[in-house]
Amino acid sequence: MKLQTPIVSTDWLQEHLAEPSLRIYDVTLYVEYKGDTGDSFGGYNLDSETPRKEWEQSHIPGSGFIDINGELFDSNSSIPFMMPRPEAFAMAISAHGVADDTAVVLFSKGCQMWATRVWWMLRSIGFDNVAVLNGGWEKWQREGRPTDNTEPNYPTGKLSVSPRPEMWVDRDKMLEVIEIGGPTMVNALPTEVYTGELNRYGRPGHLPGSYNVSYDSVINPDTGEFLNPDELRPLFTESGALRANKVIAYCGGGISATMDCMAMSLCGQDNVSVYDGSMNEWVLDDSLPLKLGVEP
Repeated sequence: MKLQTPIVSTDWLQEHLAEPSLRIYDVTLYVEYKGDTGDSFGGYNLDSETPRKEWEQSHIPGSGFIDINGELFDSNSSIPFMMPRPEAFAMAISAHGVADDTAVVLFSKGCQMWATRVWWMLRSIGFDNVAVLNGGWEKWQREGRPTDNTEPNYPTGKLSVSPRPEMWVDRDKMLEVIEIGGPTMVNALPTEVYTGELNRYGRPGHLPGSYNVSYDSVINPDTGEFLNPDELRPLFTESGALRANKVIAYCGGGISATMDCMAMSLCGQDNVSVYDGSMNEWVLDDSLPLKLGVEP
């Protein structure tokens, strides 16, 4: 089975539930923000046990659960949510059944950012046959589609690795862009965090020169689905990101940035990188610049 688009509808998924090569995963992680604590990383708690228990009770038939915080992020990094070595990531996710000959559909509850993050991670190791369920669990449940509580028996997969390092950038690259110019930068955080009105990461503001396209602005608030391309394009007009030769997206921890990456992909812009460390890393060095206000 070859997936044709980076998102699939609930109709499509229900029609293909019996496809033997299909792998479906709930990758939900709950984040509880403790507010403006002034601490590094904004002071938040991560919870993967609650969504796992919810998945055990009821889930899309055939879907497995992956603890992305415990299994897919770099446990050796002091920065949360970092991409591990491609080989380590491939080993971790293939243990859940992802293989070269499978098609993968990801979904998450509450916000699709966790699904888009794993979509991005898989593509960055060369696995392209992956999509996100448009509207996520909430849309599936709202439409009264089938559920069960049976754990799938996916065999361990054999997954090749062909890394695309250009899909990630580091702190030094971001500083270079600020100092001498370069790719267009897009910040996916809520507007009040971008402007510095809300200090979520210990130091308020945004990287100078970066434009704000909040991750929640790319979603229809009523259905949880991504806006269509005609609705998405105006959101990126000010930055010129859809016409740019190269774009770098960032946020707090490289998660919600992938929502903007998905939105740009739906508009045909795929020459995009993610600053993996994002604000979690940037705020740790007081010498690195941040700008307050609505201007890039």
